[in-house]
Amino acid sequence: MSCVALVRVESLILGATMKSLQRVGIVFLSSVLGYLVQSAPAFPQTAPVASETGPQHRGTARDGQHDFDFNIGTWKTHISRLQSPLTGSTTWVEYDGISVVREILNGHASLFELTADGPAGHIEGVGLRLYNPQSHQWSLNWANGATGILGVPTIGEFENGRGVFVDQEQFNDRVILVRNSFMDITPDSARFEQTFSDDEGKSWETNWVMTFKRLKAADKPR
Repeated sequence: MSCVALVRVESLILGATMKSLQRVGIVFLSSVLGYLVQSAPAFPQTAPVASETGPQHRGTARDGQHDFDFNIGTWKTHISRLQSPLTGSTTWVEYDGISVVREILNGHASLFELTADGPAGHIEGVGLRLYNPQSHQWSLNWANGATGILGVPTIGEFENGRGVFVDQEQFNDRVILVRNSFMDITPDSARFEQTFSDDEGKSWETNWVMTFKRLKAADKPR
C-alpha cells in the first residue's frame, strides 16, 4: 500500500476522531472491494514491476496467507516523514499515534487503521491488505482520511522474514517506483519503510518510517 498521498500533505485536518476514522474504514473497504472486482486482470500495470524489483519465486510458491498475522493487534506507532521527497531535502517531521490491525475475510485480508499527531499536523488513514492465493502475493491498498482517495496498490510478498511491495505511479508529474517494506519483525515490534526511486530502481530514497510497539491490554486506549 502506497503512502504517496501522505507524504504530499504538509498538515492534515486537526481534531479528527476515531469515530470518523471508522467511517472512513467502512467506506474504504467497500470501495476497494468494488475496485478489485472491476479490475479482474489483477493490476497488469504494476505486477511486472513487483516481479522485477521484489522477491522472486523459486520452484513451488509457498502459502503466504498468514504473513501479516504478526501485525494483528494494537500498536503504539511512531512515524518519521521526509517533508519533500526526491528534492534533496533532509528535513524530517515526527508523529506519534496508535494503529490497529484486525483480520477480515476469514484470514484472506487484514485492515490497518492509523491515527497520529505531531507538530506538522494530524494523520489518519486506513489500509486494506489482500492476499491472492493464485499469485501467492499481497496487494497493499491505502486511503488517506483527509482526501478519501484510494492509492495505487503495492504488490509483493514476504521472503526470509522481510516483506517487499512495489508499484509504479506518478509523483510530482513524473513516474516513479514506490517500495514498501516490513522488517525487524518480532512478536512485539516491527518496522515499516517507504522508499521512492526516480531512476528505475537504481537508487532509493527513504521518506516514511513507522516503528510499531505492541500495546498490552492494560495500555490500550479506552
